[in-house]
Amino acid sequence: MLIGEVARRSGVSARMLRHYESLGLVRPTGRTGGGYREYSDDDIRRIFHVESLRSLGLSLRDVGRALDDPGFAPPELVDDLIRRTRERIAVETELLTRLRRIDAAEPAGWQDVLRTVALLQALGSPSAGKRQRAALSSVDAVPVPVEALVEAVLNETDPNVAGALRWALARSGGGGWESLARGLGSASAEVRRRAVQSLAEIPDDEATALLRDALTHADAVVRRYAALALGARGVADAVPTLIDMVVHKTHDVDAADALSALAGSSALEHRIAAGLVDRLADGTLDPSARRRLTEALADIPGTTAARALVELSHDEDRAVAHTATYVLGIRDAR
Repeated sequence: MLIGEVARRSGVSARMLRHYESLGLVRPTGRTGGGYREYSDDDIRRIFHVESLRSLGLSLRDVGRALDDPGFAPPELVDDLIRRTRERIAVETELLTRLRRIDAAEPAGWQDVLRTVALLQALGSPSAGKRQRAALSSVDAVPVPVEALVEAVLNETDPNVAGALRWALARSGGGGWESLARGLGSASAEVRRRAVQSLAEIPDDEATALLRDALTHADAVVRRYAALALGARGVADAVPTLIDMVVHKTHDVDAADALSALAGSSALEHRIAAGLVDRLADGTLDPSARRRLTEALADIPGTTAARALVELSHDEDRAVAHTATYVLGIRDAR
């Protein structure tokens, strides 16, 4: 078969076939009377072998060794190809992510593109000061794609920079929910904490929905941050977790304040008071937990809380009784 026919059937150009011949990869076994290259069936099979190995990323030099060197073992080379391919994919993925973020910024011209690139680079700077300035400037100067802000805030270790990033994210107009949800499910406790803190500062319905889901999270820290944020938003689902926080003295003052704010709704005052009373009836609680629950009843309006405090003023625990009496005096003065 002549070179033109081989090129047509194999998909390898005549020029590349000549290159293969010059490297000694595929030499046509024959010549016609006119001196034209003539390829045998074995030659054509070798061409397909060469193309198959090239498709794996082998260099032409390695292809030749693989086909002709009996001592050439594939495992080491394949491992190296896997490593190089992973590195290349990582680089290409990073480039794709950057391009998508620039596209999301909707640049009007190349100056906008350059400003966005500069800001993205600043967010990845090793300097905490540069990262913080980039976060603060992202709201007014050059809008940063929300996914870039989410990635930055989930990975930020400096508390001041993290605060600036959460502030920028809250004012970004929303988005990044999938990334924040993945952050909540991260294997890293720090990333989970950053995710729930970020959601707590975003006043969107989507953020509220994710915070509701976080109330059942396996991580108690995530549950508590979510409960405080939801309590401030008037979400009744947070009540049980907030009461637990009072019991366990975990941000208990903040939790009691959140319960008080929720109890401002007449529909919730009885539920909250009843929840506190039920926990007070738990005979396994230590005295300090019972005192905190009694104090939490102070700012819960309604008859349920009032009756509970009257009963508690005669409690066997003198500290609880004194606390309840003091709270009743304050309530009467109001």
